[in-house]
Amino acid sequence: MNIVELKSVANAIVAKQKGVLAADESNPTIKKRFDSIQVESTEENRRRYREILFTADSIEQYVGGVILFDETLRQSTREGVPFPTLLSSRGIIPGIKVDQGAKALALCPGDKVTEGLDGLRERLAEFRQLGAQFAKWRAVIEIDERDIPSQFGIRANAHALARYAALCQEAGLVPIVEPEVLMDGAHGIERCEVVTAQVLEAVFAELDAHRVQFEGMLLKPNMVIAGKKCARQAGVQEVAEASLRCLRRYVPAAVPGIVFLSGGQSAEDATDHLNAMNAMGTQPWQVSFSYGRALQAPVLAAWRGQESNAATAQQALLRRCELNGLARDGKYDRAMDHG
Repeated sequence: MNIVELKSVANAIVAKQKGVLAADESNPTIKKRFDSIQVESTEENRRRYREILFTADSIEQYVGGVILFDETLRQSTREGVPFPTLLSSRGIIPGIKVDQGAKALALCPGDKVTEGLDGLRERLAEFRQLGAQFAKWRAVIEIDERDIPSQFGIRANAHALARYAALCQEAGLVPIVEPEVLMDGAHGIERCEVVTAQVLEAVFAELDAHRVQFEGMLLKPNMVIAGKKCARQAGVQEVAEASLRCLRRYVPAAVPGIVFLSGGQSAEDATDHLNAMNAMGTQPWQVSFSYGRALQAPVLAAWRGQESNAATAQQALLRRCELNGLARDGKYDRAMDHG
């Protein structure tokens, strides 16, 4: 493990104004996205859509890294340039989703655990050869108002995240550690903060036990936010304050950056919340983004599978990236979305 190299990659991903484009949707997930715009999810349509994303002008100003799906890591542009090579040539670091999805945790009703540790060492070596410089593993933390997640469910996911992160650093890849407390459900922001705190405390204890170097990793957490079905939705400032309060208590200052997931928030809400956090001043780590839907929803709406719409779709992506770049400095205003 070369910790100097890992630190350099981690810091480059969250450099000033920059964040991560999550383009690692599995084939079932991208099919849902394509279904919404009446586009068939063929391998060529998936390839072309990702090519539109990765060749958009000027996104390298705001995108430090892109998370790819296994299929996408192996694909190329129309001119035959492998996607990892294309991204690297633009100063954007290619990464790879390596988990194999969350399944029900045996004997723990309501809890899930992410699979994919078997054979991971060998897969990481291959991904590194294909050009990936970082990886991502998502743990799914179901939540209700009282009983879920169980303490063991949290421990099981924290342990798996730590084993993954250690294997990544051994292989020379920066691990993005993603423990996602879901925003589905009717729980309030207070319940989300309690569970997020428990999860972060457990995750960093396991990372430390597995000898993961905090300087060579990134954290991809949920924001502390009320469930979608909760009658009281917290305001922007309340979400920002609760999120930073929780992170400052449990995330070591040695971690270079926090790249929030959007988790089903609208594009505007995700940017607004990120902006509010950065407007609160300097934190121990870079406060950035790793958005999927919150960057891509406007792109899909503009593209609709029509080649004639490709340039418009790319402009939509650049605009969303630019707005999140402003949010990295606390300089975004919601009025910009309608200007």
